Parts: sequence; structure tokens; C-alpha cells
Amino acid sequence: MTTATPTVPAGTQATGQTTRVARVRKRLNSRTATLVSIVIALLWTIPTFGLFVSSFRPEDQIKTTGWWNFFSDPQFTLENYREVLFSTSSSSGQLASYFINSLAITMPSVLFPLAFASLAAYALAWINFKGRDWLYIAIFAMQIVPLQMALVPLLKFFSTGVTVAGIQVLPAWDLVDEQKFAQVWFAHTCFALPFAVFLLHNFISQLPGDLMEAARVDGATHPKIFRTIVLPLITPALAAFGIFQFLWVWNDLLVALIFAGGGNETAPLTVRLAEMAGTRGNEWQRLTAGAFVSIVVPLIVFLSLQRYFVRGLLAGSVKG
Repeated sequence: MTTATPTVPAGTQATGQTTRVARVRKRLNSRTATLVSIVIALLWTIPTFGLFVSSFRPEDQIKTTGWWNFFSDPQFTLENYREVLFSTSSSSGQLASYFINSLAITMPSVLFPLAFASLAAYALAWINFKGRDWLYIAIFAMQIVPLQMALVPLLKFFSTGVTVAGIQVLPAWDLVDEQKFAQVWFAHTCFALPFAVFLLHNFISQLPGDLMEAARVDGATHPKIFRTIVLPLITPALAAFGIFQFLWVWNDLLVALIFAGGGNETAPLTVRLAEMAGTRGNEWQRLTAGAFVSIVVPLIVFLSLQRYFVRGLLAGSVKG
């Protein structure tokens, strides 16, 4: 005897999902949620505003009074920015060149994981091949490996290459000066791929199967489906991961210092800011201006992509 499984009409599913969306929106628009949002915004904004004000105050004022005293005794100077950006002193200036180094490190370190992870996530979600699920589990498990454990093996890979049974399979990289950027790009890409594949796979696997099937019936190949259908639909997910990866790489000190070195040709802003602290860490007028220079680009990136960022975080949160 066969028992038929009852099916839920599509209209009922749509109505249920609409109800859940309305419930979430109502909670997010409540007075409590608004008050919590305002408190969080103030806690994040006030220190940044204080850093901004301090960066324009003279050295003696910064070291003797708090930034809030600016409003009772306003003193304004651009000397701090001139000193950290354009001074030829080895202990205080030349931040502009390190700013360019940070851009040279960060942009490829964001674009490479996005490109590779999106392709891998699509293959794991919509292409059937033997061992696909085990491969996805292996990629997911790699997220638990601490970054610090991979630094020494990866550095050895760059310096000596790969040798199997006494046979040199891959030669040493032997890179110098600006060529060391490639090592940093490779390292950041390797460290970012497990989380990127996991995140993008969750988005791509939730795309409607009927949409993919209709594209195949029309004769679309996997490259065409990925380029014309998948990429436009996962833009919020790409933006969300791109922001996370950009902030991580831009603020990174450990990976860049190990694989790029601390020279003027390849060192990022974070290395220079650590040097600018001075031997006793009392060069506050430099640090305020230098720190604000370092956060300008991340702020611009976040503010310009925030609507995609929010959509990426909320996508799938009300899925039945």
C-alpha cells in the first residue's frame, strides 16, 4: 500500500515566507531595535571622531589634554599629516609610499579569492562529479586550521620549493623587492579560500533549480550560466565577502611582514604605523594622523558597498 505524501501549494509557501519577512522587518523596526542600533553606532563613531579631531591638534595639545578639549580651546594644524605623509625623515614620514604598497597588496588579495571561490562554489553546488561532497567537507574543515600553523610551511615552500623523493617538483620562488608582492597575494588567497568557498556555496546552492534547468534546456553551458545568471544573483554575497577580506588584508601585519618583508618597496601601512609609534610609544601626534590615513580607504569601501553588504548578510535569513 502506497501512501501519498501531501504537498504544500506554492501559494501557501509564498504566503508563509512573506509572513516571516514581515515579522523580521517588524522586529528590526521596533523602538528597542532602533535604540540598540543608535547605541552601537555611537560606541563605534565617537572613538573614530575623537581620532579625527586629535589628528588635527598640535603635539603639545595632544599630549597634555583630551580630544574633547578641542571644543573649548580649538587649535588646528596640518603639520601632523604633512609629517607622516611627505616628511623625508626615516622615523616619521614616507607614509604615502606605504599607502601605495597596501593598495598593491590588498586589491589582488581580494580579487583572487573572489574569482577562484566563486568558480569553485558553483562547481560544488551545480556540477555533479565523483567525490564532490567529500571535497566540500574537506574545504569546510580547512577553516579550523589556524593561520599561524601554515606560516612556516608556506614560507618554506617559497624559499625551497617542493621536493618529493629527492626530485625537485616545484622550484623555489626566489623573489626580490616588488616581486615579493606575489608571495603575499598567494598567502592571502590560500588563507581566504576555505571561508570564501563555504560562504559563496551557501548562496549559490540556494538558487532556484528550475532556473538552472531552464538555462540548460535553452542550450546554455556552465560558463554561460555562471556568467549570465549566477554572478548577477550572488552580487550581495560577493560584496559581503569582499568587504571582510578587504578589511582583513588592509589591517594585516603578520602575513605581510613575513612574506613581503619590512622594506620600503613592499611593506604595508601597518608595518610603518608600528614603526611610527617611536621607541617609547609616545609619538601620539604621528599615530593619530597615520591611523586616520589608514582607515580612510576601508571606510570608503564599506560605505560604498554597505547596501550590498547588508543584503549579503540577510540573504537566506528568512528562507523557509
